[in-house]
Amino acid sequence: MTEHESVLDVRDRDAPPFPVISDALDELGPDDSLLLINGFEPEPLYDVLADRGFAHETERVDDDEWRVRIERE
Repeated sequence: MTEHESVLDVRDRDAPPFPVISDALDELGPDDSLLLINGFEPEPLYDVLADRGFAHETERVDDDEWRVRIERE
């Protein structure tokens, strides 16, 4: 069960979003989750998440809105 969920919307970032996503993952506690909102499906992120011990669920909300809920496995 998730105690705290952080929300990170990277749709309007000018710089690549990976560094800020990585920082947010580093801050997740064992019972926390991160809701990542992106303008496209972040498929390259999935292998990184698995390698770092995170599980994820992805939902397409609109043509330009994808939501990825990330938790520690």
